[in-house]
Amino acid sequence: MLYAVIMAGGSGTRLWPLSRRNQPKQALKLIGDRTMFQHAVDRLSPLFSPDRICVVTNDELATVLKRQAPEIPDGNFIVEPAGRDSAPAAGLAAVHLLRRDPSAIMVMLTADHFIVDTAQFRAALGAASEVASEGAIVTLGIHPTAPDTRFGYISLGTGQQIVDGFRIYESAGFREKPDQATAQKFLEDGRHVWNSGMFVWRADRLMSEFEQQLPETYEVLRSIGDALGTPDAGRVLVDEWAKVKRVSIDYGLMEHAGRVYVIPIDIGWSDIGSWGALLDVLDADADGNVSRGPLLARDTRGTYVRSDKLVAVIGLSDMVIVDTPDVLLVCPRDRAEEVRDLVRKMEAEGNSAYL
Repeated sequence: MLYAVIMAGGSGTRLWPLSRRNQPKQALKLIGDRTMFQHAVDRLSPLFSPDRICVVTNDELATVLKRQAPEIPDGNFIVEPAGRDSAPAAGLAAVHLLRRDPSAIMVMLTADHFIVDTAQFRAALGAASEVASEGAIVTLGIHPTAPDTRFGYISLGTGQQIVDGFRIYESAGFREKPDQATAQKFLEDGRHVWNSGMFVWRADRLMSEFEQQLPETYEVLRSIGDALGTPDAGRVLVDEWAKVKRVSIDYGLMEHAGRVYVIPIDIGWSDIGSWGALLDVLDADADGNVSRGPLLARDTRGTYVRSDKLVAVIGLSDMVIVDTPDVLLVCPRDRAEEVRDLVRKMEAEGNSAYL
């Protein structure tokens, strides 16, 4: 059976100061009146019923997300004792699903992406699940619209097949975030897609990759899985999880995995990775400005403003202004990625009051 696994444990530091440790971006209403997590749940219907949607998150955030999606059973929230990046999180979901359904097929998604064409998205997942049911790994690749250096890329191989109208390529390898010249080359050659971070695989196939490529993590996951449903489950999880090293799926598993396929799609996808990226997907006024809250603007273009109080601006171009009760952020739109550096600086200085 097909299950959706939503990864919802990230901190969203590039959307600080609105995104905080106790209220990261996936729990915020950034687009419309639904949170990013609620959008992620909404677009899965009707392909997935709520009982087949699982959420991997941390203990504090689980309480928030359960309130936002009460239709998902409490037992489907899988809590990590501590963040260990995407590979261990996926493995933890896999051992839970295998106990429930030894033939489970996992669709691994994130809670903080934005997708316009949800029908096409679901159709692509359906095609991917057909290929994954035979033991392959399938990932969704996004047709690049610009030579973007923020994303990893996937090279398309020559072998291909058509499933449910989707052209599915053999993967010729995952590429790290490129420099500008390389990104331009990737865009022009038509043989590369953005790595969306969305994967479809059988849970047992994922565990076999752990066994081959991350054997220490595999042993931890196996111990946790063996303890599920017993009185010792909680203790084993905490004890074993402390042994897990941080590693992403791309670095830990995908670089050397075999039988990997890619479905290139164009679904109006954005990872909402920064304030600038958010501005790109929101409806703007005639001058390209977006505001959430009262705005009085004169001779201002391409600017994002978020505040509960009236913000008056004159003569600004391509700026970001985010006002919260305790922090005011002002930065050029093209430097919004550097917000993460400010957060890291505060963390290094032990200044947690604003995090």
